Amino acid sequence: MNGPRPPAPDPYFPANGDARYRVHRYELSLDYRPGPNRLAGTVRLGAIAGRAPLTEFQLNLADFRIGRVRVEGRQPRWTHRGGKLRLWPTKPLRAGAAFTVEIHWSGNPKPVSSPWGGLGWEELTDGALVASQPVGAPSWYPCNDRPADKASYQLAVTTPSAYCVVAGGRLLTRTTRASTTTWLYEQAAPTSSYLVGLAIGKFQTVLLGDPGLGGVPQSAHLPSHLLPEFSRDFARQPRMMELFGELFGPYPFGEYTVVVADEELDVPVEAQGMSLFGTNHVDGARGSERLIAHELAHQWFGNSVGIADWRHIWLNEGLAKYAEWIWSERSGGRTADELASVAHRMLAGLPLDLRLADPGRRHMFDDRVYERGGLAVHALRRALGDDAFFRMLRGWTAQHRGGSVTTATFEAHAARYADGPLDEVFADWVHGAALPPLPVG
Repeated sequence: MNGPRPPAPDPYFPANGDARYRVHRYELSLDYRPGPNRLAGTVRLGAIAGRAPLTEFQLNLADFRIGRVRVEGRQPRWTHRGGKLRLWPTKPLRAGAAFTVEIHWSGNPKPVSSPWGGLGWEELTDGALVASQPVGAPSWYPCNDRPADKASYQLAVTTPSAYCVVAGGRLLTRTTRASTTTWLYEQAAPTSSYLVGLAIGKFQTVLLGDPGLGGVPQSAHLPSHLLPEFSRDFARQPRMMELFGELFGPYPFGEYTVVVADEELDVPVEAQGMSLFGTNHVDGARGSERLIAHELAHQWFGNSVGIADWRHIWLNEGLAKYAEWIWSERSGGRTADELASVAHRMLAGLPLDLRLADPGRRHMFDDRVYERGGLAVHALRRALGDDAFFRMLRGWTAQHRGGSVTTATFEAHAARYADGPLDEVFADWVHGAALPPLPVG
């Protein structure tokens, strides 16, 4: 009789994560000193073994000094090399059993290397920020680093009192003792490890709009010298929130936070309930408004509705790209048809060897994933018609809230809203490499 098949690792990052168990809760306590860039942390995580007993399992953690380690309160045998912390419990963990892990670590956090440069914890001139997509989370805490392994988080961060700590989720308490302050955040919604956001700096805090009864509280944290430009650039974000809530379904988290680091960033980065921008995204002329829309849309597409593994990244980026086009269309800018035409002309001048359904690790952040992804969504809108298309999106975010999905899941979901087959749309735009004609209604 055959036993349960071992779960498959993420094909793009087979060394990251361990599919033999899942974490449901992380409780992190960090002490960070910006001057020496010194981090000391403890984590207590609650997990559940999979379908087979666990004689050993692993977490991902970068190059830190490991202190106390416990599994179910007992000291396991463990090794830590190559970004993997392997643990052998004193007794095998039964299939389906709940268990706890406690780890203490310390050191000087730095980004982990990747094909796209350093990812994760980044020391700034005066503070730090975390931008982990896709595999940077182990740069600062031990985690089961796979996008489908979602958990709730409690995050306590102690820093010198001159600094502000911003994280995704609800700020529960802020406690000052002597010269340090501890900030305690709770993110109750299921969160992927790469989407745990954190920023430490000297910020001015402002509120964006008046959420009113039942509205979404929106705040921003930024260097005070950028406030005049920021006030113009982000003035329409509350309207975006209202529009996206109408078209995509209710905002999936309790609050939304924007951070502008006092540094230039190559691109903005989404986190759960939070987005990170650089000074170069604030110009006082709304020059990055499409990116503001893009990062906000990720709260629905990519964060609340996550992906099972990185092959399906077009579901995150294609839908967020299309949200840019919808915002432009609804706010008096170019229509989605016009922006689709621009994207189509751009793709026509690029190599036609990328398939959205599986772009490959090297191309997962290629511009073609974003632009072709937006066009695939536009083709679907034209095939369904507006009424069915937006009902489909609202159904998608409601049905899969807090979950993880695949391209096949999306195809089956969209088909339920169509009068006829959608096979050709997905075959041409998602599974094929050639460039189909521009979608028209």
